[in-house]
Amino acid sequence: MTVPASVLSTLNDRDSAAPRITCYDDVPGPTAGERIELSGRVLGTWVSKAGNALQEEWDIEPGSVVRLSMQPHWRLLYWAWAVWSVGAHVDLDGDLAADLVVTDEAGSLPHDGPAVLVTRGALARSAGTDLADSVMDEAAELASFGDDFTAWQEPDEEDLALTLDGTSLTHGAAVADAVAQVPVAKGARVHLVDPTAGGLLRTAMAVWAGGGSLVLQLGELDTETLTRRATSEGVTTDRSVDQRG
Repeated sequence: MTVPASVLSTLNDRDSAAPRITCYDDVPGPTAGERIELSGRVLGTWVSKAGNALQEEWDIEPGSVVRLSMQPHWRLLYWAWAVWSVGAHVDLDGDLAADLVVTDEAGSLPHDGPAVLVTRGALARSAGTDLADSVMDEAAELASFGDDFTAWQEPDEEDLALTLDGTSLTHGAAVADAVAQVPVAKGARVHLVDPTAGGLLRTAMAVWAGGGSLVLQLGELDTETLTRRATSEGVTTDRSVDQRG
């Protein structure tokens, strides 16, 4: 059975040094102009740290629901894979009762209950705001968690893994569904421009299942800049239109 968590681990068993996500952030704000590229190994380290935090701080496990209230970004990817690594359920729709909320907007923090505030900036060392005791400042605290990860409990095939666009998918079905919805050649270097959070997650799962990589461009840019970057990054496939909206 291919489950979401195994997609990244299998990829890294084959080639952990290859880039898997290249992100250009042109959204107005403090991160505008950032270009971040993560190899599978580095991405896996982020997943391990977040996975350890999920287990050690909040006892997240199969059956737990983690609401990811985040904009499309490379940080969304490692939080999603961390949730799947502990066997839990990612809710992108925000309609389920959540055991934990992970958000990149302080205004989206719950009034009560545990949460994580994610800061987008690559070099950020704190959220720069006062937070309740129930809220983890990811920029300040996540680095303290271990780089090696072992799941305390593995999910069953029928445990829920993802709720997106009103549909819930199990750990046993999520990867196959993504591959069916986002058909790409094996090893493709896939271009995404301003996808939805769900489009990014679904595309990453399909692309990485096929041993490929992503070039993600966030923000409004002119066609000339988008084309130039795609060419310089060696893009082979464009899924931007399919994953917007």
